[in-house]
Amino acid sequence: MKRILISIFTLLLAVSARADEGMWVLSLLSKMNIGQMQQMGCKLSAEDIYSANNSSIKDAVIIFGGGCTGEIVSDKGLIFTNHHCGYSSIQQLSSVEHNYLRDGFWAKNHEEELPVPGLQVRFMTTIEDVTAQLTDSLDNVSAEQRTAEIDRRSGKLVKAAQDKLSAEERAYTEIMVESFYAGNQYFMVTYNVYNDVRLVGTPPESIGKFGHDTDNWMWPRHTGDFSIFRVYADKDNKPAEFSTENVPLKPKHHLPVSTAGVEMNDYAMTIGFPGSTSRYLSSWGIEETMNIVNASRILPRETKQNIWQEDMQASEKVKIQYASKYARSSNYWKNSIGMNRGLNRLHILDKKRAIESDFAKYAESHAEYKPVLSLLAKKYSERAADYKAFYYLRECVGSVEIFSSNASPINYLIRILESGKEVTAADKERVVNAYRSIYKDYSASTDEKVCAALLDFYAKSVAPEYLPAFYQTIAKKYKNDYKAYAAKVFKTSILTDSTKLFKMIEKPNLKELNKDMAIQAAKDLQAKYQQLRAAILPNVTEVDNAERMFLKGLMEMNPDKKFYSDANFTMRLSYGTVGDYEAADAVHYKHYTTLKGVMEKEKPGDWEFDVPAKLKTLYETKNYGRYADKDGEMHVCFTTNNDITGGNSGSPVINGKGQLIGLAFDGNWEAMSGDIAFESELQKCICVDIRYVLFIIEKYGEAKNLIDELTFAE
Repeated sequence: MKRILISIFTLLLAVSARADEGMWVLSLLSKMNIGQMQQMGCKLSAEDIYSANNSSIKDAVIIFGGGCTGEIVSDKGLIFTNHHCGYSSIQQLSSVEHNYLRDGFWAKNHEEELPVPGLQVRFMTTIEDVTAQLTDSLDNVSAEQRTAEIDRRSGKLVKAAQDKLSAEERAYTEIMVESFYAGNQYFMVTYNVYNDVRLVGTPPESIGKFGHDTDNWMWPRHTGDFSIFRVYADKDNKPAEFSTENVPLKPKHHLPVSTAGVEMNDYAMTIGFPGSTSRYLSSWGIEETMNIVNASRILPRETKQNIWQEDMQASEKVKIQYASKYARSSNYWKNSIGMNRGLNRLHILDKKRAIESDFAKYAESHAEYKPVLSLLAKKYSERAADYKAFYYLRECVGSVEIFSSNASPINYLIRILESGKEVTAADKERVVNAYRSIYKDYSASTDEKVCAALLDFYAKSVAPEYLPAFYQTIAKKYKNDYKAYAAKVFKTSILTDSTKLFKMIEKPNLKELNKDMAIQAAKDLQAKYQQLRAAILPNVTEVDNAERMFLKGLMEMNPDKKFYSDANFTMRLSYGTVGDYEAADAVHYKHYTTLKGVMEKEKPGDWEFDVPAKLKTLYETKNYGRYADKDGEMHVCFTTNNDITGGNSGSPVINGKGQLIGLAFDGNWEAMSGDIAFESELQKCICVDIRYVLFIIEKYGEAKNLIDELTFAE
């Protein structure tokens, strides 16, 4: 038996290495966190990180696209983000002739950079607490009245802020009021929006998505999950639409890069835009998430993804068409599986019920909280059947593209025709352009297989009253033969034949359009959606208000505890340390991986684990340049205990000096419960080492021009 000797130093080290739970609002760091951050190794002040008036680190962190984070890394607007964040843009620019997903892409000058239509980045400029203006005198009104009045006041605040801007500023400024602490606090957030964003560099997906589904959410990880873009502005450095006259943005701040590497217990922080967590959710809400929301994703998506994957492996064209769709679908399919597993393993429902038991005792002497728990139990139970139908309808029937995305543009024309208005040339052009975009990434034969499988799945998952009306046709005319029904739809619908469809758009005929089986089904699908929404909406307002009161009471019960708000895709900071972890009995994972692990995982020709020949040569010759670790190896990824979630993808991982050391891109399988329950001993943020990023850029991509743009800390 080994002797146990615990020194004061060891105790302090254990405290510093423990994960700090929380996604903190940057403007509140000086009041809530900066002292602890500095004790753990942060050398910066709160003002260095967030300043409303001066350049600070927050000015280098952006919303990338619709749901990721990126960071500015040069004085010419260069952006680093994850490969999986840039994936849809890379796919959009790819073709069989120029397959950037497969081959990668490296611009050697600004002229070679590729504009990405529709891609935006947003810089947060201000965040202002407006709780008092929104909630004054609303303590004794109903949930519906409170929601309606806050919406009204929010609109008034936003309009007043917009009125202070010039017309030019309004065109590129977004102002929104966001709810914090389940609606107990509100902030108004302002963003500058840039619409000219161009692809600069990406490794092939054999590096950028190495491991694909098998390694997703797993550690050890060996993925070079990065891509590079650039944001452009007009000659006055202001936001502008794409133009060849635009120039690279001159940012307020860009992150310097460190090549020193990371060691155990090094301080690390992430700044980004985490999407959504529900850490304060009641036990009834957790049960609903597990048994309805997550369950509705797992088997339907697996069914769809298997069909997609089979066709993707058989055709390069289909692989390009469905690459981004598959990645989006599979990410939260696996997340849902892992979350349910983690919540059960960690007995989260039992722990939450214990909290609720304490809350019930507290509520006995606090009248406003007395009905909260019984109301939650009642309202969640009342909506269970409708909620299940809604989520399964979305994941099954809503996943059939011919009924959803394909039908949407033509339904726009149908609504115009039904109103009796004239369909203009501009209307027709809008619809034609929409279909050109849709058909670029659409395989009708693939969608037909998905249609048959998921219509059947939905029918077996819900009560008959939740079936859209076209199911009656399937029962009567096709004897519930979903393959036969799907075959007829795809054979006859103009939505699968671009030639016929574009002729119809040129001379739209309402009677003929309404006869189309796919369009009929799409209308029935929307009617069922609207019916379910109408049934659910009043309940949602009451449940949300009860959850708000539950959290309000918990905060009053625990006045000495520092509460952070759940993630809501506003800028947050988390802080922690680099470290390893014990994944299971006798399973110890160190805190970093190396290029050796890539070679050990290699499966030549395999879609998930193929390794490019050039990367193997660089490994065999140890041609790592200045990016090798002091141990002589090429480090690929590392883990910290920072608190992150979806939306943090692409977030900069920053050391105590404000220098970029990595990009956050994933969480670990053992702690997939993290969106609902933070697990301080297991929760890990998986990061690609910035040295691996630079190695791939310089040695693999031979894009030394990009390296020369960066500011190195050493």
